[in-house]
Amino acid sequence: MKTKSILFLILAVALIGISSPASAEVKADTEKPANYVVVKGGIYSPSMSFDLDNFNGGREHLDSKTGFAGEVAVGHYFLPILAIELGAGYFESEGSPAAQPGETKLRVVPLIATGKVFLPLGIFEPYGLAGIGAYVSDLEVEGNINNGSVNNFRGSTEVTYGFHAGAGFNINFQKNMFAGLEGKYLWAEPSFGGQHIKLDGFVTTAALGFRF
Repeated sequence: MKTKSILFLILAVALIGISSPASAEVKADTEKPANYVVVKGGIYSPSMSFDLDNFNGGREHLDSKTGFAGEVAVGHYFLPILAIELGAGYFESEGSPAAQPGETKLRVVPLIATGKVFLPLGIFEPYGLAGIGAYVSDLEVEGNINNGSVNNFRGSTEVTYGFHAGAGFNINFQKNMFAGLEGKYLWAEPSFGGQHIKLDGFVTTAALGFRF
């Protein structure tokens, strides 16, 4: 009886030794690479219009318009459900005075850090996100007509800091390739010559990424 028990134990250890490398190989083959690069493109939708001092001491109300948004980012999975992403991009918005001819253009280069929490569901991977950013902003006013005069103004480039939060999802076509959609809301308020312009709004983008 004792001999049979010893033989059974030896056989079990041998089977574990044979199967373990195979299991590790399968796990390594199905595990996603830890790093990725992603390109995003879409729209920036300001949630607020703003008032701007004109050249004669008055105030003009400007209606902000939806503009282009894009971003390139690199990320790293610290856990299968947690990644940190560093990105740089560009978004813009135009505004028109409500009562007078003229045009304003707001251009922004965001430099952002984002944390993402994933819910892996096979090829479908939803996630929530939150982060901080530095926003390099430039404001330009052209053709601002007031009392018959035409004035152009270009604000100095300003850097301000803000926050963003949102959600999205990836579809994993392969182990090293994915596509998805992402939406986030940002809060930031640069100042141009004492005039505060809120960047608050939605950035909605489609994404294409590659893991490595």
